Amino acid sequence: MPGILHPLLSLKHFMTSPQSTEIIGGNSGPTFTRLESIDAFRGFVMLLMMAEVLNFGLVAKAIPDSGFWAFQAYHESHVGWIGCTLHDLIQPSFSFLVGVALPFSLMRRASEGQPQFFRTLHAFWRAGILILLGVFLRSLHSEHTNWTFEDTLTQIGLGYGLLYLLALRPVKDQWLALGVILIGYWLLFALYPLPGVDFDWAKAGTKPENLLPGFGAHWSLNTNPAWAFDTWFLNLFPNMHFEYNHGGYSTLSFIPTLGTMILGLMAGQVLRSSRAPMDKVRWLVTAGVIGLVAGWGLGAMGICPVVKRIWTPSWVLFSGGWAFLFLAFFFLIIELWNYRAWAYVLVVIGVNSIAAYMIAHLITDFIGEALVRHLGKGWISSFGTSYEPLVLGAAVLLVEWLILFWMKRRKIFLKI
Repeated sequence: MPGILHPLLSLKHFMTSPQSTEIIGGNSGPTFTRLESIDAFRGFVMLLMMAEVLNFGLVAKAIPDSGFWAFQAYHESHVGWIGCTLHDLIQPSFSFLVGVALPFSLMRRASEGQPQFFRTLHAFWRAGILILLGVFLRSLHSEHTNWTFEDTLTQIGLGYGLLYLLALRPVKDQWLALGVILIGYWLLFALYPLPGVDFDWAKAGTKPENLLPGFGAHWSLNTNPAWAFDTWFLNLFPNMHFEYNHGGYSTLSFIPTLGTMILGLMAGQVLRSSRAPMDKVRWLVTAGVIGLVAGWGLGAMGICPVVKRIWTPSWVLFSGGWAFLFLAFFFLIIELWNYRAWAYVLVVIGVNSIAAYMIAHLITDFIGEALVRHLGKGWISSFGTSYEPLVLGAAVLLVEWLILFWMKRRKIFLKI
């Protein structure tokens, strides 16, 4: 895999997802300036991912009576099945932002005179590279290529080509596609038969008590159609002996993930539109509230549980609601009120988020080991044994941010 990916990655003028720009007319033609609010939001999402190195869970375990650290640890982890933590919002927010940035990218490329064929080819090229990059990162500690497709990059890659094609269609077609995805994926699970008396629970890696109550049982761990699909599909690849995913994640989640990206696409089209800035904020806030209420309501009424791990339709709406509200916040504070200095730390990460993703997955352990090796352990233990994981993690996070800061200052951006 490294040999395949090396020529596909270049280091000049990249944005994680398509470039987030707004267009300003002029006598010499349109010019482009990045919407810093989108970069800041993306940086916030990536910072949450990178901040796993702070190890709040270990601190909470060392100080069991502290509600503060228990709260931090809870939101640095994923819920078991139903529900949501701040950490659970990382992947949907990142996927949402891919959709937000796409309209700006399309307009920029069109203004540069790029032919439609080239733009389409580039979109599907990007989709393929994202899939391969996700597979590569998951295979780093494996004896062979780990051909699974449930992580953030592969899920986005599987749906990105379709998202691009939808971006070329009228908004009503995008709404129609979203409805088909949400209703169709709900029906897929709702109509799939529940485990019978001869069901092999051990082979599925689950137990009868893990079935959700009532109608919600159709969205239970490793007894659903997405799990059944993977038991067939993933075993078509060489050296794969797939029976189940311990977390319940699946390949087919890319379908509702496309729904999340469509929500982002609509948000991006609103930001790119000629609406008054405050009207854009109102639209985003309204969409956010509707998404939260609709997603939570579907779960509360027992129609469709809110499960991130299998990306239920209710999760698309609920997490999408949060993403709309986050985007409204960043857009209001940065673009309308022009408070920008506070967001610089986030922007440094957001403009180079693929690099941030790679750093977090490839060299985090190396940085930690290097800090201990060259600086000793005294500076870590001086804060108390309970806080050692936090102190070391904060130092690693600082080094990672400084690498991204250095890259930004020298205009080095990882491009796919």
